[in-house]
Amino acid sequence: MRRKTGRLLRGLALLSALALGATACGGSDDDSAQKAVSAADIQAALKKGGEVTVWAWEPTLKTVAADFEKKYPKVKINLVSERSGDKHYTALSNAISAEKGVPDVAQVEYFAVSQYALTKGLTDLKPFGADKLADKYTPGPWNAVSEGDAVYGLPMDSGPMALFYNKSVFDKYKIAVPTTWDEYLEAARKLHKADPKVYIANDAGDAGFTTSLLWQAGSRPYTVDGTNVKIDFSDAGATKFTETWQKLIDEKLLAPINGWTDDWYKGLGDGSIATLAIGAWMPANFVTGVPNAAGDWRAAPLPAWTAGDKASAENGGSSLTLPTLGKNKELAYAFVEYANAGAGVQSRVKEGAFPATTAELQSTEFQSTKFDYFGGQEANKIFAESAANVSDDWSYLPFQQYANSIFNDTVGKAYVSGTKLADGLKAWQDASVKYGEEQGFTVEN
Repeated sequence: MRRKTGRLLRGLALLSALALGATACGGSDDDSAQKAVSAADIQAALKKGGEVTVWAWEPTLKTVAADFEKKYPKVKINLVSERSGDKHYTALSNAISAEKGVPDVAQVEYFAVSQYALTKGLTDLKPFGADKLADKYTPGPWNAVSEGDAVYGLPMDSGPMALFYNKSVFDKYKIAVPTTWDEYLEAARKLHKADPKVYIANDAGDAGFTTSLLWQAGSRPYTVDGTNVKIDFSDAGATKFTETWQKLIDEKLLAPINGWTDDWYKGLGDGSIATLAIGAWMPANFVTGVPNAAGDWRAAPLPAWTAGDKASAENGGSSLTLPTLGKNKELAYAFVEYANAGAGVQSRVKEGAFPATTAELQSTEFQSTKFDYFGGQEANKIFAESAANVSDDWSYLPFQQYANSIFNDTVGKAYVSGTKLADGLKAWQDASVKYGEEQGFTVEN
């Protein structure tokens, strides 16, 4: 693995514009991260004080940072929050490559953790005792931040999936809420027949949504062992997904609208998009983005691929990590643990964040929360059950961000041409294999 890392890093920087930086292999000039760090060491650092720079877009961290500074007045948290998505990763990767301006703490989504970890861009938090926190989290998020004995971040939130549906639309056309994807297909047909302007959902091709449904269906297209990677979209789980979704595409039962666009919000608001299968972090976006539909929507469990199966999947979510080249690691870790495993969790949940911690998910206060937007429904009960039913054996590619960037050029063609979805997945597989080999990975196709 070490032998190929330099080539991997150069390729990633040049071809995917991630610029992870070959220098990341050199480690930090703060070698304490590789030694055992005791609670006493961390307390001593807090007592001494200093500054911690945090790059994160999650809005509830503003409250966490303020509370942390009140508790530890000698510590200053510099929260840099104007970046998100690709801009965030580009800035982070460029800083690592240049060995300049690297933050002490960085928010990293679960799909990108392994990529930074492989290139030695993240500090292993096991020496800080992070491995002892495993039982605090639900399986999906913890699996995303850990690899073997190493822990590369602490989960900040999670995205167990649920089916949000417009109850007013379903009631109007006397259609039962689907409990299986076969029933979902039938509901899609009935809705569109009753009103050709109404679609069961929007889908113009989305990598994150597709991988989440594959995850739920039992497909495991990615197998990763260091720089040894296998990519295969031909397993039984993938077939379940493609057979059902191909019918939705062929019968034009999906609104050809991309998520997070004006048309998408309009469709959610006027009932022409009747359901949304997405992570449990969505409610706040309904409140702010679709206020006119308050009271119309409800949450339900994600439909099952086989009747009675409770398997779910994650859709979204992120962690807080310590970049290897960052400074003040004891202080940085203290902040991350406070935010993601300590008092910061409850303050973030109160502001609307969806937790990754089992204590909050299982608490009576959390589960009994009534959502005015959903007609007073205690939707967190559904979300918490979904989180408990996420399998922990899913893997992302160590170059998942690049793979997602070529999704529309491969799988996406199935939504706009005669290309079959299964063929689109095969094209995605082949393109990902080619890219991985070019970067020095050993890839089994």
